[in-house]
Amino acid sequence: MLEIQGIRVENGTKKKVYLGPDTYPMPACLIAGREEGKTLLITAQIHSGEYSGTPAVIRTGKSADPEVMKGNMILMPCVNISGFQSGYNAKIPEDNGNLNADYPSADKPVTDSISSFFINEIFPKVDFILDLHSGGISEPLTPCLFYPALSVTEESLAVAEKLDIPWLVASENRKGHFSYAAHVMNIPGLLLERGFGSLCEEEWIQAFEKDIRLAADALGILSCGRYETCKKEIIRSARYLTFEEDGLWYGDVKPGEEIVKGQVLGHTEDVFGNVLREYTAEEDGIVLYGNGGLKAAKGHSAVAYGRKAYREVMS
Repeated sequence: MLEIQGIRVENGTKKKVYLGPDTYPMPACLIAGREEGKTLLITAQIHSGEYSGTPAVIRTGKSADPEVMKGNMILMPCVNISGFQSGYNAKIPEDNGNLNADYPSADKPVTDSISSFFINEIFPKVDFILDLHSGGISEPLTPCLFYPALSVTEESLAVAEKLDIPWLVASENRKGHFSYAAHVMNIPGLLLERGFGSLCEEEWIQAFEKDIRLAADALGILSCGRYETCKKEIIRSARYLTFEEDGLWYGDVKPGEEIVKGQVLGHTEDVFGNVLREYTAEEDGIVLYGNGGLKAAKGHSAVAYGRKAYREVMS
């Protein structure tokens, strides 16, 4: 049996409900398996405008049969519902909070009410978290996932190795949605990245559905049968280059591209075409994601790459 905010879901059944603070209800599908087992939380659109995880979570809620499940699933296809409905990009529109960075956030009341809801009502009931993301509106990326590097690392990697994503990147973030749960509350989890540009391609949706099934299988919740998965590399350390000035960005590398030390990754110009700064690789690596748009904003992401010296093939 699964119970959240007074909503009871008996074994072998599912319910479609709204959860969250009274002022911020979020859609959810609660599934209680016929047998007791672990509880998996799956969230999408922590960042509004990152769409491809949302249909995958919805489809999972429709297709999962609680009669053959051992354990529970809490499926939340659109956490940042106000951002989605208003067309806001990434953050919570009411207070400009970022649930992957402001968690919790006392000076952002709506964002804080959402994070407090998860911290107090949801996280204590779950055994594992999958948080589905995509590259933002101007952020092409290669499919990758982030795992907690400071706590519950092995438990998280045990599930990551079963998924169909090639790059497994260590994260030391403590203030994001899944990161707070892992590093502060010791709940293993993963942040999955697939897709970009506020697009919602069918192949990305299906790939996320596959990863959800593989994760549920790895946790013993729901058998998914046999699937082929890709080879994987663990990236224990990555470099995140940010812009040092405002300007126009002209990138020279693509996600998934192998790069070498000293290689030009791109450059910025002013509005008259004068070069402001050239950005180069500090060491060999592989491009994970970067700015795919024209605008360069000081302090914002330019290029992120996994460091070759900290890469290892997962056996």
